[in-house]
Amino acid sequence: MPAQTSYQLLIDVARPLRCTIGRLGVFDVAAGRYLYTGSAKRNMEARIARHLRQDKAVRWHIDYLLKSPGVRVLEVTRSRRGECALNQSAGGVFPIPGFGASDCRAGCGAHLKYLGAP
Repeated sequence: MPAQTSYQLLIDVARPLRCTIGRLGVFDVAAGRYLYTGSAKRNMEARIARHLRQDKAVRWHIDYLLKSPGVRVLEVTRSRRGECALNQSAGGVFPIPGFGASDCRAGCGAHLKYLGAP
């Protein structure tokens, strides 16, 4: 059976916020639940641990969101499915076009989905 290579972060945004997401620009982020899908070809647990740390260099789109006040990861799930297949199987809408999908070749649109209010 293939190793786990992708993961999803269930994220809570406690209140609306305005957030700069790297070169994507400035976005208004609604309060509620979000689902971010990511992957790591190696050292996936280290990647997840990095996402959960507060003290880190801002490197990926998700880092900009997670460093914002009132934003926290509620749950992490791991999967053997490919990142894009996992992302496409999840419900929700894309609040920020291109978020987390700069290297996506499957036409996902974004790897962050807004699930709505809790």
